[in-house]
Amino acid sequence: MYAELHCLSHYSFLRGASAPEELVNRATHCGYHALAITDECSLAGVVKAHVAAKEHNLKLIIGSELTLTEGIRLVALVPDRKAYGELSGLISRARRRSSSKGEYIVHLRDVIFHLKRCLLILLPDDTANQSVHLQQLAKRCKGRVWIGISRLLGNDEWRRFKHRYHIAQTLQVPMVACGEVQMHSAKRKALHDVLTAIRTQTPVQELGHRRLVNSQQHLRRLDTLTSLYPETLIQETRHVADQCQFSLDELRYEYPEEVVPPHHTANSYLRQEVAAGAKLRWPDGVPETIQTRIHRELDLITELSYEYYFLTVYDIVRFAKSRHILCQGRGSAANSVVCYCLHITEVSPEQVSLLFERFISRERDEPPDIDVDFEHERREEVIQYIYEKYSRRRAALAATVITYRSRSAVRDVGKAMGFDATFIEELASSLAWWNRERDLTSRFQQQGIVRSGQIAEHFMARVREILGFPRHLSQHVGGFVISRGPISNLVPVENASMPDRTVIQWDKEDIEALGLLKVDILALGMLSAIRKTLEIVSRSHADIQCIQDIPQEDAATYRMLQKADSLGVFQIESRAQMSMLPRLKPACFYDLVIEIAIVRPGPIQGDMVHPYLRRKAGLEAINYPNEAIKSVLSRTLGVPIFQEQVIRLAMVAAGFTGGEADSLRRAISNWGKNSKLLTFENKLKEGMISKGYTPDFADRLFNQIKGFGGYGFPESHSASFALLAYVSAWLKCHHPAAFYVGLLNSQPMGFYSPSQLIQDARRHHIMVLPIDVNHSSWDHQVLSSPNRQQPPIRLGLRLVKGLSKEAGERIYAAQRGQGFSDIGDLRRRASLDRRSMEALAAADALSSISGNRYQSHWQTMAMEDESPLLPADTHLHHHHDEESAIEAPALAEEVIADYQSTGLTLRSHPLALLRHRYPFDRCQRQTELEHLGNHRFVRVAGLVTCRQRPGTASGVVFVTLEDETGNINVIVWPAIQERCRQSLMTSQLLLVKGTVESREGVTHVIAGTLEDCSHHLTALSVQSRDFH
Repeated sequence: MYAELHCLSHYSFLRGASAPEELVNRATHCGYHALAITDECSLAGVVKAHVAAKEHNLKLIIGSELTLTEGIRLVALVPDRKAYGELSGLISRARRRSSSKGEYIVHLRDVIFHLKRCLLILLPDDTANQSVHLQQLAKRCKGRVWIGISRLLGNDEWRRFKHRYHIAQTLQVPMVACGEVQMHSAKRKALHDVLTAIRTQTPVQELGHRRLVNSQQHLRRLDTLTSLYPETLIQETRHVADQCQFSLDELRYEYPEEVVPPHHTANSYLRQEVAAGAKLRWPDGVPETIQTRIHRELDLITELSYEYYFLTVYDIVRFAKSRHILCQGRGSAANSVVCYCLHITEVSPEQVSLLFERFISRERDEPPDIDVDFEHERREEVIQYIYEKYSRRRAALAATVITYRSRSAVRDVGKAMGFDATFIEELASSLAWWNRERDLTSRFQQQGIVRSGQIAEHFMARVREILGFPRHLSQHVGGFVISRGPISNLVPVENASMPDRTVIQWDKEDIEALGLLKVDILALGMLSAIRKTLEIVSRSHADIQCIQDIPQEDAATYRMLQKADSLGVFQIESRAQMSMLPRLKPACFYDLVIEIAIVRPGPIQGDMVHPYLRRKAGLEAINYPNEAIKSVLSRTLGVPIFQEQVIRLAMVAAGFTGGEADSLRRAISNWGKNSKLLTFENKLKEGMISKGYTPDFADRLFNQIKGFGGYGFPESHSASFALLAYVSAWLKCHHPAAFYVGLLNSQPMGFYSPSQLIQDARRHHIMVLPIDVNHSSWDHQVLSSPNRQQPPIRLGLRLVKGLSKEAGERIYAAQRGQGFSDIGDLRRRASLDRRSMEALAAADALSSISGNRYQSHWQTMAMEDESPLLPADTHLHHHHDEESAIEAPALAEEVIADYQSTGLTLRSHPLALLRHRYPFDRCQRQTELEHLGNHRFVRVAGLVTCRQRPGTASGVVFVTLEDETGNINVIVWPAIQERCRQSLMTSQLLLVKGTVESREGVTHVIAGTLEDCSHHLTALSVQSRDFH
């Protein structure tokens, strides 16, 4: 029996051509005794291999290939837990030593002094140059060194064998067979060539000796191997494999201890803090039902030993609150009353129906997952707190594997095949040829490529093969792993691309598979916007200091949302959400929870939306087979919308325990690839029949659960988001000026650009004042105005393109004592360079001291730069007499310059300037559409501010146009997309002819033709936000 001891997966980036799972499957199929995954200076693929090996009952060996600075290549294999810690530590040291991402530095002395227990297979080169170093290794690592022998049927193989045989004899170490495997099957050879070409940045045709000479470096059949290797070398593979008894199951995660104060156990401290938090949440006394839930949750947390996990998250949240950083837990953690008492989450058990089993259960053998959102501008403070508290030795970010997607695959494969760069870019930017072989072939023919059909087929095959292949590791958005001892003892750590960051080599799925603690420290822009808005509001309304001070269930807020006036409101600002709001008509918090969950792929694909809306409008009867099922589905009018409902249905209808029901939900989530579903199906149906349900009803209910369980949205997650949606909606309704300024000062974030937010503010009758060096600070401001219903907004210097924050803050500091008298005064007092002055002139921020934009430019150009000998003449006073005055630009020029320098204008909208010209004089304004009537022909035109193609919309593209009166929603069906593709994809100003459709307060234009009118804008630059 053979064990393959040297095998690279595709986690040896651009070297291995097969996934760990493919290698395990193939080794099992070939009847191997064991398989070692030995990626180069990496353990990134071992968890996926471990999971697959357990499933196939194949022995997996953990190892790594290393190339030393001395030129020696070797494979280190792990026999036991201590050896694993050594190898993981060495990989961490080697990776962190290198300043280049993806590189490593490991010396001979590292192997000798840090790999005291690993088994070493040496792979000497064909020269005699390495003999001294090989002797050192054989001497210092006696009894655990082998010489690897490969039979790959290449040139000079007999000479290479004799050379390695001679080394083995000299060093008196045994030889062992190893295949230097880089793919699971010989069929991957063509892809391997492409990967080599990408790695070396050389077209395949020019690779020469750098490509594999043949396809022998795959997992070969046993009969092939026995015909190639002497029996002793095959037997030695088993001998080596039998010494490797380590399994990743032996890794024991230990929680950090410092979160527990002296004289407390983790359990007693958690119970104390939960009790204290419960008193704060329910000052008039904790209701008995809630107290029972708290005890039940704490008992299960104790039983599963998760106290340290909750206390670790609690400590991080408490730090953030001590620094007045807004934060909120979300996801399944919002099902926990304990999390609510610890102020980790804000969803009250009295607001929604919580289900703890969705968060933690006995049957689910993995730690809970708590996601916490922090203000996006202050999350770094939290991250650095974690590093300071636990040190980089014990805290690191999880990895995210960046994989090939369609465009990157097309670009890299095209380059590897030596295609023209322009042709590659053309193929990558427009994927209309995908799944159309003839179209692709004709494109190749147009390029004059010989054997175009064959080449096109080969290109497409390689692109499809490489899709999903890992390109490199990146850092997770915020998933931290924190341990009691050095984290490199569990998993290798390497430098992230961002400074002051370290990242482990495992991703989220790997961490879950091994049950490691992960805390998600996520960034949320809306939290920054809410905090900034509350700071402004609290200046004039002392009773509104924090989120908890905002009145609940405010009727005016819900009336605003029912009119789809939700631009800028968290989670319900998209085109799809705005279309849903007038139909669903939210009138209470739970309606918002449903609103957020229902505009998702799951309910849309599962046809849950229309039945719910019909029932809410009283147009469809609601029937429940019995009270038990009614208790689960009544809040959503008999339509299952949330994942928690799957769990409850299994519990009430079939007698499942909470944990069993959650396992069912997980099985359904990936039911296409999960063999466990059949077991659950039988158990569910039998349980229902034993409870008196008919087999027909059991079938129907199971199919319904299967139909939506995989994509149902968690109620707890939706409730967490609904809280922020309500808070942001209330602020928009009652303090709109502060709301817009909070959003604008938190950019970039959200769905809308500053220009669109300003347009919306003005539609709400808020005066917006321009940028002015004598009045603006860096941030936008709400000005005090006792006489106006809504205070005005003063735009900030942050909008000026090309002006640094430091320069903006210097201007504001200098301006506060006394305004600037002229341009020279500004430049001198704020210490501005020519570039900053030009940026301010371009943005028309100097008009109050120079007259107009042209004069600002002229006076800025006239200023002299300082020279070493003579100071610049900054004392020049520019007299605006009639002779020297320069006439102001025309309005159209001003508008164009505004957009170019700040991205928005407070002057006329471009459409207002064009409205008197053909063809815009024949177009309807946005405000006129709803009065036209249904199915009427219409022309509309506007700036393209968003293009969106949701995966659930059957290929439909939704376009948002902005004219001087508002936003127009346009629906473009696939046939129109094909006919007007260029106009759809590239227009800045788009004219649409079509029919207007108005229903239940929602108005759309169904496009018939699209016309690109961008040439009317000439130099106008308007940024569209495209979402795919």
